[in-house]
Amino acid sequence: MFPIHDDTPRLHGRPYVNYSLIALNVIIFIWEVSRTNFFRNELIVNEIFFTYGTVPDLVFQGDFFAIVTSMFLHGGVAHIIGNMVFLYIFGDNIEDRFGHFKYLILYLFWGIAAGIIHSFYAVSVGGGDIPAVGASGAISGVLGAYLILFPRAKIFTIIIAFFVTTIRIPALAYIPIWFILQVVFSILNPEGGVAYLAHIGGFVVGAGVSYLTKSFFPSFFQGHIDGGSNYLKKSRGYSRRMYQDNPRHSISQPDIIEGDNYYEILVELKGLRNIHNLRAMYEPGTHSLQIFSEGSLNPIVSIPLREEMRISIIQDVSYINGILRVRMLKS
Repeated sequence: MFPIHDDTPRLHGRPYVNYSLIALNVIIFIWEVSRTNFFRNELIVNEIFFTYGTVPDLVFQGDFFAIVTSMFLHGGVAHIIGNMVFLYIFGDNIEDRFGHFKYLILYLFWGIAAGIIHSFYAVSVGGGDIPAVGASGAISGVLGAYLILFPRAKIFTIIIAFFVTTIRIPALAYIPIWFILQVVFSILNPEGGVAYLAHIGGFVVGAGVSYLTKSFFPSFFQGHIDGGSNYLKKSRGYSRRMYQDNPRHSISQPDIIEGDNYYEILVELKGLRNIHNLRAMYEPGTHSLQIFSEGSLNPIVSIPLREEMRISIIQDVSYINGILRVRMLKS
């Protein structure tokens, strides 16, 4: 299974940090290739990897900076292509969610955490003198974050078996399968040339950080405005009589993204199916948004707005992967 792209839209423009990380990895790889004559000169390869790679024995002697430099080294063409494809597909949405600077810090943190976890394991099994290189640990953190933040996303994937085809796989299935494979490979080949414990460690740390942020510190996300504990008291579900094939859904507290001249509201709505041509209506009397589907007389949901929010035009309403998104211009 090889991912091509996902269907999660970005809300905050281009992911410049993610593009920069990919560019920096490629530039350093070109430098590696030129210095090592395409990895044919083993003496120079060893010099680079032992100097800038993560050598577990040296990490526990205080050489933590090598963990950072090792995140930008790769051991071959397949190694860097695989890593950069995953970073390109999944990293942009994580940057979009956290913001540019926070994403950079988290990316480095996940890579460092993965390097330390790998080093503990390598030393325990007697491999503390073998260098590890690659961005896989940090990218595994990105995958863990993606699973928590975008579980309903679809991943367009190439399947190569006795035939070649493309299918859409839910992130809730694709990423756990990837994680399980890392665990299985680490058990079957614990002394192989791949740092599976770095993958596992980075993934767990990335998922843990994102879960804690989503559950307890949502203001850490880019553009979030806290709705307050009473924000959803007036919200109500849609009529079961009007939508017989839809189970009653639950509503999470909305994220409100505020720009210079607009608001965007993101609400997780579970269980909606067959919802087409959504439209929103602003009711000044109740200061709320009423969301309707095509041909419906009753709203799917009513979302109260904060008192200080003033709306002039509703620009767009969409429902993708369980997330309702409404963009409105300020008055």
